[in-house]
Amino acid sequence: MLRINRLPPLNSLKCFESAARHGSFNKAARELNVTPSAISHQIKGLEEFLDLELFRRTKRKVVLTEAGEKYLGPIKQMFQLLEQATADLHTAQHAGSLHLAVAPSFLTRWLMPRMERFQQRYPDIELEISSSMGLIDFSIGKVDMAVYFGAGDWDDVEMYYLRPIRLAPVCSPKMIKPSNPINEPEDMRFYPLLHVSKRSDEWTDWLVQNGLDPKVFRRGLMFSSGSLTAGAASQGLGIALSDVSLIGPELESGQLKVLFDKQLDTNRSFYLVYEKDRAITPAMTAFKEWIIEEMNDG
Repeated sequence: MLRINRLPPLNSLKCFESAARHGSFNKAARELNVTPSAISHQIKGLEEFLDLELFRRTKRKVVLTEAGEKYLGPIKQMFQLLEQATADLHTAQHAGSLHLAVAPSFLTRWLMPRMERFQQRYPDIELEISSSMGLIDFSIGKVDMAVYFGAGDWDDVEMYYLRPIRLAPVCSPKMIKPSNPINEPEDMRFYPLLHVSKRSDEWTDWLVQNGLDPKVFRRGLMFSSGSLTAGAASQGLGIALSDVSLIGPELESGQLKVLFDKQLDTNRSFYLVYEKDRAITPAMTAFKEWIIEEMNDG
């Protein structure tokens, strides 16, 4: 067995491999960010260690000797194996973990109720979830993937389309008065409509789509998010437009009911995104396949 003290210094081997590949001590020095004299010193030390001449020095270039040629092949292979082993180790260390960023409403209303199914299928994947209202700068953080919703016009990310966002009118069954039942869409004019402030045209679009005049309907409270309008609707404050997939718990408990299966296509969709050109880990692949399956089932 070869003892460790019989091996030449790794730095000398790196200098030798670079100089042999470039045929120049100066180019090797630039590549390794050292001086040409440092390259020359390392190679001289390696030749003394081996008791062999590896290069023939000329005024314009250096040329490998026969011994140098024979030595170069195994050394190049050694560095290739070392680089591959390092890359494999790094991938393995991160293969079982995933940091995901999602909007708070999507996290609490869609993802969390389904997380048990993901954990049952992939018990060895360590999942870290954070909530985020805006776009993610993947280059400066540790986030691996995110769920966006919008028009899909984001730069510098890879995108996987999940499904469109479609809105239907929902309210608390307790809000509906016996004297004013809601049997047809026009019956909603007796109740306030809850709005998302940044998407105030959604109710107008839904009403027009169904042949109704928005002017005859009561304008209710405005909120900063669809999650808040759904929460207000469950408290009996009015009728909200909600994506049915995000209010599953309220529908199952009877806090909310879908009034009409007439959905508004918002031209916005859910997307799974990650940094463009990044290597995909097994954990990322597993989550991508799982969430696409869950979305399709929904």
